[in-house]
Amino acid sequence: MKAAAVEVHPDATLPDREARPKSATKDETTTRRQPPYAVVLHNDDLNGFDFVVEVLRKVFHYDQVKSFRLTLEAHKTGRSVVWSGSLEVAELKADQVRSCGADARMAARGALPLRVTIEPLPD
Repeated sequence: MKAAAVEVHPDATLPDREARPKSATKDETTTRRQPPYAVVLHNDDLNGFDFVVEVLRKVFHYDQVKSFRLTLEAHKTGRSVVWSGSLEVAELKADQVRSCGADARMAARGALPLRVTIEPLPD
């Protein structure tokens, strides 16, 4: 036995689609980007300049020049954005900087691990 062909007019509204808003289709997707975050290095008068440069090289894999420039910016202005990206990676990078500890040459003076904070960047 053959199945009967049924012709459906293109403008016909099917009952199960009436409840859906006309603008919503299964092909539509909305992608929301995560807001960027910054790892901010704060000025430190106890840890040595060379130590800070080496921490930036180790954690962020920056070259000598970029690490020096970021360290100098933190020294002169009090802070420097050393990295930006997703919150999860920013938290990891900040923890890695802190885990480097303090400059061993300055430990007797009370040096602490480098101070870094995570801040949202404007969209």
